[in-house]
Amino acid sequence: MEMLATRNLSFSYPNGPSFLFPDIGLQAREVLLILGSSGVGKTTLLHLLAGLQKPTSGTVNINGINLIGLSDSNADKFRGKNIGIVHQKSVFIRSISVLQNLLLAQTFAGIRADETVALKLLSDLIIGHRAYALPKELSVGERQRASIARALITQPKIVLADEPTSALDDENCERVANLLEKTVLGSGASLIIVTHDQRLKNRFANRIEL
Repeated sequence: MEMLATRNLSFSYPNGPSFLFPDIGLQAREVLLILGSSGVGKTTLLHLLAGLQKPTSGTVNINGINLIGLSDSNADKFRGKNIGIVHQKSVFIRSISVLQNLLLAQTFAGIRADETVALKLLSDLIIGHRAYALPKELSVGERQRASIARALITQPKIVLADEPTSALDDENCERVANLLEKTVLGSGASLIIVTHDQRLKNRFANRIEL
């Protein structure tokens, strides 16, 4: 069974553009690159895959569950447990530490907050020494790693990375791509990178261009 499968997915904005997306099939521990310039619907597709928006037509199945058929509250619960998002700009509660942000993410997902698991994940991402720092005290690179930790702490089936390299120079672009691939696939999840960054095009053979 595919970890992620979409069929005949479309979305129309009221008095705005309409998008018809290609079908997607993704296995466990597989990477998919979704490329496209501004305005072609990359962010819309990411929101549909995450269950943040409902399509005009079509289906999104994750690990055999039809995401579109869930109520809003059940979709929120399902997303918390099964989908991790690495946002283009890090999303943290600024008044609490990185570690507390991870523990809170576990709680919101209905998972028992486990400090040992959270500290190990931060250590694996080489930012264990920053666990008790506030998000604003992290460097750009440390925030990126913390964002990956935030996406992985609930042990999701799918990780969606939104433009993770577009603001980086070539060296750091390669470093972040390596980090994402290693940590996400190593956790047993599948990875979807949504980007307009053409530098990633030759790195991932499995790709869709919108």
